Amino acid sequence: MRTAAATLAIALLLAGPAALAADPAAGKARATQCAACHGADGRAVLPDAPHLAGQSDLYLAKALRDYRSGARRHEQMTLMARSLTDADIANLAAHYSRLAPDCAR
Repeated sequence: MRTAAATLAIALLLAGPAALAADPAAGKARATQCAACHGADGRAVLPDAPHLAGQSDLYLAKALRDYRSGARRHEQMTLMARSLTDADIANLAAHYSRLAPDCAR
């Protein structure tokens, strides 16, 4: 059975070094384009767009890296993620993970 410290260490290794230096404020600034679908507060404004507020930063970062690489496919997200750097991804993930989730949806 893994200890919490071991699990955290593995998660940080998988997330990469950018996750250690993630800047939520920079993520918020970069998220202006995301707001059209995912809302300014991370609560989706389009019915088919997922809420991002309160999601795990590790999940969000992996999803964005997968969209960027083509491992995960969605036409609009692939276009949006293509220009993101590793730091952008870490910052966006840090920003959205710190927002209060919408429990009603």
